[in-house]
Amino acid sequence: MFGLGLPELAVIGGIMLLVFGPGKLPQLGASLGGAIKSFRSASDGSDKQVECGDCKKHEENK
Repeated sequence: MFGLGLPELAVIGGIMLLVFGPGKLPQLGASLGGAIKSFRSASDGSDKQVECGDCKKHEENK
């Protein structure tokens, strides 16, 4: 995973804890998770649109 081991992740987590504080970290994690979820659903939707567009082109050429 990008060459990051447990010690590096612990240091990053400790810095985040110092910067954002323990009260803000759950909100930060939830918003990050929501952003990743919406990005994945948007990218899945664009794949379906591309497939549908290709199907229409193939049907017109027949």
